[in-house]
Amino acid sequence: MSQVLVDISVSLDGYVTGPNAGPGNGLGDDGEALHHWVFDGNDDDREVLDRSFAETGAVVQGRRLFDVIDAPDGWSEEMGYGAKPTGEVNPPVFVVTHKAPETPRLGDRFTFVTDLTDAIAQAREAAGDKDAVVMGGGEICHAVLAAGLADALRLHVAPVVLGGGTRLYPVGEGPRLDLDLTSAISTPQAQHLTYAVRR
Repeated sequence: MSQVLVDISVSLDGYVTGPNAGPGNGLGDDGEALHHWVFDGNDDDREVLDRSFAETGAVVQGRRLFDVIDAPDGWSEEMGYGAKPTGEVNPPVFVVTHKAPETPRLGDRFTFVTDLTDAIAQAREAAGDKDAVVMGGGEICHAVLAAGLADALRLHVAPVVLGGGTRLYPVGEGPRLDLDLTSAISTPQAQHLTYAVRR
């Protein structure tokens, strides 16, 4: 059975985007540093990305991230999940939203689901023996963790303090999570940390 893996890049001060994130500015102001490991990383970074792509059977994301991806400067017919060409086998994507868009630009790559637990269940079924990956944004990642739906958490901690933007963990109290470190890969562009969520 697949595991539910929350997988996201984050700054040292806990932000998954810079300020003013949205369509046309997906990572927010000066947020590109979060993904230097993806586009400018070394062989170890590329291995992390390639292994994650190979182990992903389905993806869950929030509506805000979908709106960024579906915008004219988002994913394209040639490029998609994992910064991989769409000619490669791309996993199905389940978008958690209150209402599906009328005409998504990228067509049938996406399934729109109104309930978080249902989206996770559908993704897990679609993933088969691979991972059901929750890729963002921060609100959905936190919601999956807070609801106890995640089996594992993978953080790509970028060497930057953004000072503002979209938080992975909201201000205020939340449920406690106990984690066990299962993998740590250090590169100049990121600390790739994987944790199992204790039950």
